[in-house]
Amino acid sequence: MQPDKAVGTIRVWEIVVAAMFLAVGTLVVWESRRLGSQWGSDGPQAGYFPFYIGLLICIASVVNLYTAIARADRGAFVQWGQLRMILIVMIPCVIYVALIVNPWFTLGIYLASALFIAFFMRYLGKYGWAKIAGVSIGTVFAFFLMFEIWFKVPLPKGFLETAFGFN
Repeated sequence: MQPDKAVGTIRVWEIVVAAMFLAVGTLVVWESRRLGSQWGSDGPQAGYFPFYIGLLICIASVVNLYTAIARADRGAFVQWGQLRMILIVMIPCVIYVALIVNPWFTLGIYLASALFIAFFMRYLGKYGWAKIAGVSIGTVFAFFLMFEIWFKVPLPKGFLETAFGFN
């Protein structure tokens, strides 16, 4: 892959994104109809508001899809070198979320956050391990105190929090 080579055109990616939003909007409308999207005798049914939100998403997606198809601009969307920089941030973010919400193996939000901060400090910031340990553990400890102890907001926990008696 050449770093200056384009990854698709603006038009192609606008069509892809509009189609994806249209699919999501259609799913919302479909499920809202299944739940009941009418006004019942006791007020709105469960799918009433989601139905109209999904309908708005579908309408906006169709407008965007039409605009993208009619567009004459075929400029480069992103270069491979730029995409690489985006993926350097996006892939660790996806892994971070997976480590928090994965039903088969979860580290919990605190341990996953410490690893996430440590990764970026080391990989992108090139900081030393002592500073990484202090910042990542200190930040996570401060958030733990704030959310779990002071505000009593339960966040996803993993084996480490469970071992210390926090469920």
